[in-house]
Amino acid sequence: MLQIIPADNAEEPYCSPDLGWNGLVGDLILNPLTHSVAPGDFRAEQGLATQVLICLMTDRRVEASELPDGVENRGWIGDSFDLAGDETPIGSKLWLLRRSALYEGIEVKAQDYAGEALQPLLKQGAVTRIDVTATPDRRAKRLDLAVSLYGRDGTKLYNNRFEILWGQIDGVGNPLSY
Repeated sequence: MLQIIPADNAEEPYCSPDLGWNGLVGDLILNPLTHSVAPGDFRAEQGLATQVLICLMTDRRVEASELPDGVENRGWIGDSFDLAGDETPIGSKLWLLRRSALYEGIEVKAQDYAGEALQPLLKQGAVTRIDVTATPDRRAKRLDLAVSLYGRDGTKLYNNRFEILWGQIDGVGNPLSY
């Protein structure tokens, strides 16, 4: 199971349950039974990394006009009618790129989708700046996505690279090759 961990070892003030990702599904991670404080309980040591996984790996519902022909909408149906005042939809639109060719400019769309998905972290005050860079690797038939998040004092709190993002989501080694 893939686990994304912030690059530095700074202690995080908010510890939601950790989420692991195996390429097909995400699941909550449990402490081992030998854990000194919370044996067998949900592990909660990588809160920010877990929030990034949820933001990027959860499908966001989109407008009908954004859907490619023949593709059904994904994401939580409640996001289309049940958002309270200042709530934003959950997840990213990266799923819309899943079967796309590596056309010129796809990196801009991927950066926009990822940046939009991570905005709740800014809004909640968990981070003060988000940097997202998408880089196409046409020889490898993939799009790399680098995400960095910064704290109030300017320090980098999170830094990770999603090298085969669609492959992780679908469990396919080279999803852009077909």
